[in-house]
This record gives sequence, structure tokens and C-alpha cells, in this order.
Amino acid sequence: MKPHDVIAGESSLWIFGYGSLVWKPDFSYKRSKVGYIQGYKRRFWHGDNFHRGNDELPGRVVTLVEDDDERTWGVAFEVTGSQVDESLRYLDLRETVCGGYIMKMVDFFADGQPPVRALLYVATSDNPLYLGPASPEEIGTQIAACRGRTGPNLEYLLRLAEFMRSSCPHVEDSHLFSIEAVALTVVSHLVAVL
Repeated sequence: MKPHDVIAGESSLWIFGYGSLVWKPDFSYKRSKVGYIQGYKRRFWHGDNFHRGNDELPGRVVTLVEDDDERTWGVAFEVTGSQVDESLRYLDLRETVCGGYIMKMVDFFADGQPPVRALLYVATSDNPLYLGPASPEEIGTQIAACRGRTGPNLEYLLRLAEFMRSSCPHVEDSHLFSIEAVALTVVSHLVAVL
């Protein structure tokens, strides 16, 4: 799916974020809503050699893995008018060119309302930056050590965990929170050594 396929004949579009987009969309939008998509689970299985890591030590960022029994919580942003084209051009560079993600359309649920169709970006296992599954200990240790052009990989992890605690306090994301616990332990040990 290409950006022009998404906007053909559309004057508004919802874009679903489940990683850094929840706190840093960096595009103009009309409104946003916290909610979820069904059939996916969020996992730190994607490598990042630009924003949160480098070629020698790629950071770990989230992607989605299909799972019929799971929900992934995040934020959907409605873009309208010229915002549609502007946001898609920006996200094509940020998510597709630099991140290796592909686009999909999904149903987004919020506020007990009927779902709306939303665009999301997901990294698949055939992507060269895809790192795949690892234990929370391995992922948390890698995140604690990585830094990219946008900043430390740890910042990405902590901001995502904070979003979940503040905006979705009723949701237990054990994958996210177990990795956060490991990364914070690794960092505290490093600080103690210094």
C-alpha cells in the first residue's frame, strides 16, 4: 500500500500510533483519541539504526504482531484537508524510508463508538531491520545500551510506558512493563558503577 492508495478520494483520515507516535506525532491533526485495535499485540521486535540506535548497535522499537486474541492500545489522529497529504508525506519518510514499516488499514475502537478505519505502520519479519523475539532481559539490556539520532532508546521505552500508565491505566501490557523493569535495573547498575 502506497500513500496515494490511502488518500484516493478521501478528505479525512485516521492514523493509529502505538509507539513513538503516541507522544510525538510531529504532524498537524484535527483531533486525537485514545483507543485500541483488535488482532495485534505490540512487541519490541523491530530494529532501529537511525532514531534510537545505529548500524553497529540497533535500538529496539515496537511493531505489531498478529494475534486474534489481543488488543493494542494507542492514539488515533484524525487528519483532514491538506493535513492528509502533509502527514502521509512526513510519515512515509519517518516510518517507511527510515523505519522500514509498511502501511495497513485496520478498525480503530474508542469511546464505545462504532469503529473507524485507520492507517497504521507495521514492520514485518521480512524487513531487514526486523530483529524478532527475544527475552525481556535481552531486549531491556539492548534498549538500555542504545542511542540514535533522536536520542536514547531508553527514552522511547519510558515514554511509551508512561503513556500506557497515564492514558490506559486499566491495561496491563506485560511485555512493555517487563522490558521497562529490566532496562531500569540495567541503568541503575550502570549508574551505581560510575
